[in-house]
This record gives sequence, structure tokens and C-alpha cells, in this order.
Amino acid sequence: MPITLITGANKGIGFETARQLLALGHVVYIGARDVERGEKAAAALGARFVRLDVTDDASVSNALATIDSAEGRLDVLVNNAGILGHGVTDGPTALRAFDTNAVGIVRVTEAALPLLRKSSNPTVVTVSSSAGSFWAVTNPDRPEFDLPLALYSASKAAATMLTVQYAKSQPGIKFNAVEPGTTATDLTAAFGVGRTPEESARVVVRLATLDADGPTGTFQDENGEVPW
Repeated sequence: MPITLITGANKGIGFETARQLLALGHVVYIGARDVERGEKAAAALGARFVRLDVTDDASVSNALATIDSAEGRLDVLVNNAGILGHGVTDGPTALRAFDTNAVGIVRVTEAALPLLRKSSNPTVVTVSSSAGSFWAVTNPDRPEFDLPLALYSASKAAATMLTVQYAKSQPGIKFNAVEPGTTATDLTAAFGVGRTPEESARVVVRLATLDADGPTGTFQDENGEVPW
């Protein structure tokens, strides 16, 4: 059965992705900064919990070492942790947004690579956003055109670029980025928009369960590849 790690999985899309992958027979590790919330989420789902703060190098390496000693490999990594980084636009806010949404992907992926290489079908899915798509934010017909989230958008553009670059440098591992759809979560509560996390998680799950000959280096939503 596939061994899966999902970052930021104690709520929202990450939590729903964990639920759906568990139903498909995966062993799922829920990564979360907060021990109490993470353990509670894992217990509710029947998943395993590992403390993981994507902005902390030691936390990331400890989490992957825990999975290594328990499982000896990792089949699926879902880079899901993210923050909106809205409010005031200044240096500290920008650093926080990029540290979580982009640098965090590098920390976790680099720590996970040795374990992913031990898998027969290694797959990495990064939850990105079409708010980081140049095509979407310059298209008046798209909702992203009016989205006032400069730091979030820029950090998600970086997340998609990291996905493409990892796909090129790691040809034995599938790397794909996903636009899960506008989802009603804690992250988007201020905007009062979105569909259920359950619907959006299906897009993540599809890319997390690709066959060995599946695509890599793509940015997709539920309808297929998205320009960016």
C-alpha cells in the first residue's frame, strides 16, 4: 500500500485529501505544525500524525526521518501547506508568505527525495493556484483578474515553477502542480466563496494516484492542463 505524506493536513483540502487517499488504501501521514490539532485530525481519520512545520528545517528533517524509520520509503508527497499572506504588504509579510508557500516546498521536497527514490511509483503533488498564473491574472474573464493577493499570487507562481524545475531535474519522480478550485476553507473565509474541500481534494487525489507512466511537470485543474 502506498505511503503518503500530506503537509498542512489537519484541515481544509489537506484533511479531505487524506480522507480520500485513506479510502483508496494509502497509509497517510498528516503533517501539521500544531501537535494537538494534528493528532486530533489523524485520530478522526485513522491516519498517522507527524509534527511538521514547513518553515523549520529541523522539523522537516525530523518528520521525514520518522517516516523513514517506520516505512523505509515514501510513495506520495502532497505539498499542501500554505498561507494567504494578505493584509499589510511589507517585507516581513512577504517573507512569511514565500517561506511557507515556496521555500517550504523546497525544504520538504529535498528531505523527501531520498525516500521517494525508494518508491516504485514516486509522485509529488504541489497544491498551487491559478492566482499564480500570468494567464489567469491578466485575463478579465477569470476571477483571478480581480484577486488582490499579490504575495499569495507571487508565491504560488514560484510554487508552480519549482514543480516544473523539479520535474526536469528528477526524471524518475512525477511532479505536478494543481489548481484545486476555489474552496471554502479557513484560508478563504474572508472572501465567503468556494465549494467544499471534498470536491477540490478530488483533483489533488487524481494527481496523487497517477500510474507510473503518468504526466510530470504539468499544472492542472479538474479539466486538465492550465496555462500559466
